[in-house]
Amino acid sequence: MSNGGGAASSSTHLLDFLEEPIPGVGTYDDFHTIDWVREKCKDRERHRKINSKKKESAWEFTKSLYDAWSGWLVVTLTGLASGALAGLIDIAADWMNDLKEGVCLSAMWFNHEQCCWTSNETTFDERDKCTQWKSWAELILGQAEGPGSYIMNYFMYIYWALSFAFLAVCLVKVFAPYACGSGIPEIKTILSGFIIRGYLGKWTLMIKTITLVLAVASGLSLGKEGPLVHVACCCGNIFSYLFPKYSKNEAKKREVLSAASAAGVSVAFGAPIGGVLFSLEEVSYYFPLKTLWRSFFAALVAAFVLRSINPFGNSRLVLFYVEYHTPWYLFELIPFILLGVFGGLWGAFFIRTNIAWCRRRKSTRFGKYPVLEVILVATITAVVAFPNPYTRQNTSELIKELFTDCGPLETSALCKYRSEMNGSTAYTDNPNQPAGPGVYSAMWQLCLALIFKIIMTIFTFGLKVPSGLFIPSMAIGAIAGRIVGIAMEQLAYYHHDWFLFKEWCEVGADCITPGLYAMVGAAACLGGVTRMTVSLVVIVFELTGGLEYIVPLMAAIMTSKWVGDAFGREGIYEAHIRLNGYPFLDAKEEFTHTTLARDVMRPRSSDPPLAVLTQDDLTVEELQGIINETSYNGFPVIVSKESQRLVGFALRRDITIAIENARRRQEGIMLNSRVYFTQHAPTLPADSPRPLKLRSILDMSPFTVTDHTPMEIVVDIFRKLGLRQCLVTHNGRLLGIVTKKDILRHMAQMANQDPESIMFN
Repeated sequence: MSNGGGAASSSTHLLDFLEEPIPGVGTYDDFHTIDWVREKCKDRERHRKINSKKKESAWEFTKSLYDAWSGWLVVTLTGLASGALAGLIDIAADWMNDLKEGVCLSAMWFNHEQCCWTSNETTFDERDKCTQWKSWAELILGQAEGPGSYIMNYFMYIYWALSFAFLAVCLVKVFAPYACGSGIPEIKTILSGFIIRGYLGKWTLMIKTITLVLAVASGLSLGKEGPLVHVACCCGNIFSYLFPKYSKNEAKKREVLSAASAAGVSVAFGAPIGGVLFSLEEVSYYFPLKTLWRSFFAALVAAFVLRSINPFGNSRLVLFYVEYHTPWYLFELIPFILLGVFGGLWGAFFIRTNIAWCRRRKSTRFGKYPVLEVILVATITAVVAFPNPYTRQNTSELIKELFTDCGPLETSALCKYRSEMNGSTAYTDNPNQPAGPGVYSAMWQLCLALIFKIIMTIFTFGLKVPSGLFIPSMAIGAIAGRIVGIAMEQLAYYHHDWFLFKEWCEVGADCITPGLYAMVGAAACLGGVTRMTVSLVVIVFELTGGLEYIVPLMAAIMTSKWVGDAFGREGIYEAHIRLNGYPFLDAKEEFTHTTLARDVMRPRSSDPPLAVLTQDDLTVEELQGIINETSYNGFPVIVSKESQRLVGFALRRDITIAIENARRRQEGIMLNSRVYFTQHAPTLPADSPRPLKLRSILDMSPFTVTDHTPMEIVVDIFRKLGLRQCLVTHNGRLLGIVTKKDILRHMAQMANQDPESIMFN
């Protein structure tokens, strides 16, 4: 492997940018990949220029200070905006979610819980009932109980759910088509260097914020956590335009987006450290140490703002904060690992079925009617969800209830245990008693809720509304975990003399914590779907405050990853990247084949010869002819057709801009003007028109490999350096070119997949 062009071109002259600065050169078209090497070189050149001038005057010194601090300023603004928007979304979603069931007469803007805070009429068991809060049946029919009121409440629930879903999908379709989905697959692709114009724009931010509230309030099986990462990245992208250091350099901008994604997870889960690790493990492609510090700071600022807003009214960052008073025992690792197996199986099943459904949506007429699909799914969800209290309530509230340990302050049906004293039967909240009818009834309802959530999540993820996957996956795991936890608890109660329980579980002792099983199950299912490991463990213990339970979480998450990987190594986000055909080289994927660069390079034996430019033989007309006849993004520049010795590489967009600019600003440039890429103009007849020098747009040191370089090394170079293309030579003579898409096509072919699926363009 070598850098074509040799040592003669020093790093200062890598792009020869300062010779003839041309407006527009160095920018990229939509749906193209950035050149990381070129962007880093541009940034070094800009940095040198600022450093060389800072001693000239106080103004230049101030400019250098502003440049040095601009990174911290942009992540501070991103953190502030992310925290404020997350708080707004949380408050609005809670209010609109309760609007489906009723309204607060004393203050319309209060949700159900806030409405009854100041009431003196609430009882301990019925703390959510007060005269200020009226259900729709009470308002319309004037009665709170009876079949008529149930039907009216049922109808109003469906009406509001459909209204919210319809409004959300219409806003997305009309104003910002990019606001749909979770956004994480696209953000991963953008952070790897792909350009999707408008995906992180102000319209997308505004519509995503509004429709996310509507989608969550509609009761669809989706969450707001994934889309909050998209919202934070939109903030980061918009604020980066205030600073030339980031607005004019795509690689530097991606450092801001990495920090923004950390802030997004920080406010989504109230997990600042988990957010930084999520950015590092899951979404970022290039993550230098400086970005780690800035991500940490952005996550801190965002969490601080959210805590100041206090959207949940519990003076905490999260809704799910729990405190368990019982330690876990070694034997319990067996059910925890079984929950991990369930999480891995659920993850593999979900990825297969969801991708199959999304592929069917893309390939059939059904995908042409996104509004109808959303209305259909919302109708089925609302009709089936209302009769079951566990599916009717907000998914976040459901997870909170499943995580919570039973105690004297809990009124949930999951805590209605039977207490036998003096021959009479009473019901208690103490979980070291046999389960009462309330618990068994709740178990049946949870089993039905589990089946409902599994089916509806498959069909909901991928709809044309903002839809996150974190909360539905956690809900499925939490339901399964709570069921297992109650089963273990009852087993320990009735069979405390078994050797498994005899050592550590005495009669009447509170040994098993069903809420802990729910927490472990939630983490396992989320791990099975996303294949996250370290960041997920940290997110879950920050989310719940369960620092003591790291080992069970680690065991369950690793088990779910291993089981999921046995059915396919891709997580849901990688699967959606492949489904959409984004040019993304996954660093986690291993290349194990023994092919060489010459097997993958273009042109093949059946292809026309490689389109090249000579360094001083072409006219403007011939150069434009080559550009018009081909669709390539760049052209190798060689000494001559005979020698085929490589000089450099010129991008199509830069050539077009340079020619247009020369015609506007330079006199005498004609169609028969000679084009040259050399330092000095070639010798021309006296009557020939003025030549056009394009050396300033030439990359003098394009990456080259020999034709015998193993593809394993080529793939590694593309991943680690973020290359767009690599030239293939033999004894210094140009043979062909390998692009990122050629590698992706080759990898698809080796995996017996359709190579033409890598055609997002």
